[in-house]
Amino acid sequence: MTGIFTGSFDPYTIGHDDILRRALPLFDHIVIGIGVNERKSYMQSEEERMKTIKAIYADEPKVEVKTYNDLTIDFARRENASYIIKGVRSVKDFEYERDQADINRQLSGVETLLLYADPRYSAVSSSMVRELIHFGQDVSRFLP
Repeated sequence: MTGIFTGSFDPYTIGHDDILRRALPLFDHIVIGIGVNERKSYMQSEEERMKTIKAIYADEPKVEVKTYNDLTIDFARRENASYIIKGVRSVKDFEYERDQADINRQLSGVETLLLYADPRYSAVSSSMVRELIHFGQDVSRFLP
């Protein structure tokens, strides 16, 4: 069974890594899908994000990393994924992801698996890490 773990991952944090590693026992194969949206600006290039994430999972044969620039459900179909894997840190995340899951299921039949963030990582977000980088802070403790 294949799952996709999707996001912009700009940057890929310890929270993302925790969700992925907790999902690994549930799937035969997980494709990390780096979403690329031309209407969005990124701190890291698509190539940098791809290189970083591939390096993290270089020794994990069940993980593959790809980019996509269309709907997540289209990516799921191409990858023959049964599930979309998402992490949830807060009620706000839950409400957003629930709505996305409902639409994705209606449009494609693909289910979404929500994994709750480990409390140690619930405050860690890519946007928080980008903000800290902007102000010259050491963010190494927030990156895998």
